[in-house]
Amino acid sequence: MSSRRPHGQSYADVAAQPPADTTSSDVTPAVPADVIYKLLGFTAAMAAGPIGMYFLTVNWIFSGNATFAGITAAVTANVVLFAYIYVAWKDDQGERAAADKAKSKKAQ
Repeated sequence: MSSRRPHGQSYADVAAQPPADTTSSDVTPAVPADVIYKLLGFTAAMAAGPIGMYFLTVNWIFSGNATFAGITAAVTANVVLFAYIYVAWKDDQGERAAADKAKSKKAQ
């Protein structure tokens, strides 16, 4: 059988040694913080918006008509969804413009 540790050393000896290259570890997050904050904001809006609109409209605007209040809640959910898609699209356009600008500066 082959072994992943050098012969003559126990697992404890190998585990006690520091890693070979500790200076090249990348600790930056995979997703920027502003993207996480946008996602959390739209998640809260998707949870609170339609539910809030339903209860707001069922009693005060439509006088107990749950069908129209449900339609209003569905429209609100779609508005939040489309707003998230639009914000993500604009954010992606900004990143592409910055990357193209950096690429054109490198070419000069």
